[in-house]
Amino acid sequence: MTGERPIGILGMGTHLPPTVRTNDEVARGAGVTAEWISERTGVLKRHVAGPEEAASDLAAHAVRAAADAAGIDVADIGLLVCGTSTPDELGPSTACRIQTAVGAANAVALDVAAACSGWLFAAKVAHDWLRGSNEIRYAAVVGVEVYSKFLDPADRATAVLFADGAAAAILGPVPDGQGFTQFSLGSDGTLADRVLIPAGGSRRPASTATLTDNGHRIHMDGRAIGRFITDTFPRLITDALVRGGLGIEDVGCVVAHQPNPVLLRRIGADLGIPADRLVVVGDEVGNIGAASAPYALARAATGDRLRPGDRVLLAVFGAGMTWGSALLTWSGAPALTSAQPAARPASEGVLR
Repeated sequence: MTGERPIGILGMGTHLPPTVRTNDEVARGAGVTAEWISERTGVLKRHVAGPEEAASDLAAHAVRAAADAAGIDVADIGLLVCGTSTPDELGPSTACRIQTAVGAANAVALDVAAACSGWLFAAKVAHDWLRGSNEIRYAAVVGVEVYSKFLDPADRATAVLFADGAAAAILGPVPDGQGFTQFSLGSDGTLADRVLIPAGGSRRPASTATLTDNGHRIHMDGRAIGRFITDTFPRLITDALVRGGLGIEDVGCVVAHQPNPVLLRRIGADLGIPADRLVVVGDEVGNIGAASAPYALARAATGDRLRPGDRVLLAVFGAGMTWGSALLTWSGAPALTSAQPAARPASEGVLR
């Protein structure tokens, strides 16, 4: 067995569909102004998938970019885990669709459903799988959402926030002292009805009635979700620091889910997180669910905000309700968008 070998990130990739929906466009349908959206949420624009694009299409771009950044062939991926709440279909898993699209024929493929917490939950699955396997060396972990397919344009609680995008990481062995530690995940199913797509599953299969009552759109109790975030985010940060025996000054970067940039910045300031250490990207992409945290992490890597050896505190929360945190000692892994040319991984000392 592989024992306790450290597992970290070897490369990251992101993909945003090219079509951009501005606040002016969203405001017309939601019955608000563009200024109202920017002042209340901080979101300035969001990307939306094309009519023929599904979650697996976006995710495949991100996985290819991540593999390219890590300097591995997709055929070397032995595990592919997808976090999403907007799958291509109810079944099969969207991960199987991604596996075929990228040509990762040797990968075990599965989905993890934890809404906006999905990527970190999926990373935990991949991390533990790799530590316990002699056969699998590399895992692709991707978060992806195509929320635009499930939005009611007239619902200002959701239409102004949610958007589409994908972000992926290649996980594998890293030198001692690097990689993931201190995972902590949780769920509270009593709050499952606070944000959901109520129809289309086995409880309310698709019918004329579910189409008429917007049952296939995202329904969200905005006030309840705001209270949940305000309570959960500080607790995640505090608990992670205590488990790691750290102070906020020991953390080089705080990477969180991006539900609302205004709210995220306010809570971060209340917690004493320096503004330059809290990664906020929701203003430019909106809430892209399970892709939010890995997209923010990739942006931090490409923006020179992370150096090898830096500690990253990851904190996520989402529908379910779900939440999680982890500490990550950065390996120096490069990150690419799908539009960028291939580049040799910049990380040093990564175990191949």
